[in-house]
Amino acid sequence: MPKRGKKKEENGSGDEAGPPPAKAPKASPAPLYEDPPTRETTPDGRRWTLKVTSWNVDGLRAWLKKGGAKWVQEEAPDVLCLQETKCAASAVPAELRELPGLPHQFWSSAKDRPGYSGVGLLARTEPLDVTYGIGDPEHDADGRVLTAEFPALFVVCAYVPNAGRGLARLEPRLRFDAAFLRFLRGLDARKPVLLCGDLNVAHREADLCHPRANRASAGFTPQERDGFSRLLDAGFVDSFRHLYPEARGAFTFWTYLGAARARNVGWRLDYAVVSRRLEGALCDCKIRNAVQGSDHCPITALLAV
Repeated sequence: MPKRGKKKEENGSGDEAGPPPAKAPKASPAPLYEDPPTRETTPDGRRWTLKVTSWNVDGLRAWLKKGGAKWVQEEAPDVLCLQETKCAASAVPAELRELPGLPHQFWSSAKDRPGYSGVGLLARTEPLDVTYGIGDPEHDADGRVLTAEFPALFVVCAYVPNAGRGLARLEPRLRFDAAFLRFLRGLDARKPVLLCGDLNVAHREADLCHPRANRASAGFTPQERDGFSRLLDAGFVDSFRHLYPEARGAFTFWTYLGAARARNVGWRLDYAVVSRRLEGALCDCKIRNAVQGSDHCPITALLAV
């Protein structure tokens, strides 16, 4: 997505390229979203037993300086999924390596591209197994996906590629979507899946402030939205929209330009997607839009598993 104005695209295909804020008309911004009180239990009364937080941090080092790790300690998730870390595993700062409560840490970064992409998965309890990538050579070198297997489910941390300014990278993005769906279906055949991350798509018109102005923008093209629809049709559920179908102004990304966050001119790009058979285990999906530290805000999923 678009970052600070001083950033440049990398070879014309960087993930920093996204919906251009200049295309947003001077209409009234979306209503401010107020994160409601947490739903502690499922509809049938089971209290949550698993808390998973996901956050595109837009660079680990900058995020740490802005107090991101302190907030994570307050949120106290069982699993933390981080995207756009822009940091090799060997260079992860000690402050994060020593983060209390999340001793089991796994990192994946872009090969031969320092400062680009990257994901991390941190867990309170040791996973049974951890997988790097999705088994697709075209995309695995970018360090975009980590999968941790736990007794009850898989947790997948993903940073989906951006289609780029002018949609210069739309075709590679669509190839990723197809390969990723095959990967997720394979996991789901074994046990339920919780997919968390920056999926770089606003699925519905309610998922961005200015849908009409952005129909040809990266993240809101018909092809990308159809890709997310295929994911749902394959047996997965967008947990936030399942729980809050009528919510408006519930965004997770705002460009740094034009006071977009203060005006709530944003996009919902960060998701917690679950296998349909986990639908009954959902307690809540929180959009922590008051939390600063990045151009994205964190989200948290609560499940009874």
